[in-house]
This record gives sequence, structure tokens and C-alpha cells, in this order.
Amino acid sequence: MNARPVKRSLTLRGHRTSVSLEDAFWNAFKDIAEEKKQPINALAADIDAERELETGLATAIRLFVLDHYKRKSET
Repeated sequence: MNARPVKRSLTLRGHRTSVSLEDAFWNAFKDIAEEKKQPINALAADIDAERELETGLATAIRLFVLDHYKRKSET
């Protein structure tokens, strides 16, 4: 497992972009998208639409993953 961020490509509302995420966050993000039966690009677009302007997309994805599993562990 790579502990260093790796650049990953996404398409958000028809525009190509990239995020640098560690393997653990990327794999968890893909798992969540699969769990929600949602394409990874659609989930990334939802996160992008909800994030604050000063928060980068990669950070927003990490926070989303963390929050997802935190809420899951509380139930």
C-alpha cells in the first residue's frame, strides 16, 4: 500500500481534473461509491459541489471518507 499521495484522474461535470490521494483513501472512496451504487465521478462531483471554496478537492474527499466511516462506526 502506497502511503504517498498518487495523482488520480476524475471527470467532474464533463471537465477532467486530478486529485492526489493515498491508496487507502482512494480505495475507501471507490468502496463508498460502490456501496452507494454511484459512479466514482458522480460521487466526486457531489463532494465538489458541497465543499467550501478554500478546501481542496483531495482534502474534501479525505474528509468525506473519514466522516463516512466515523458515522458507520457509530451505528
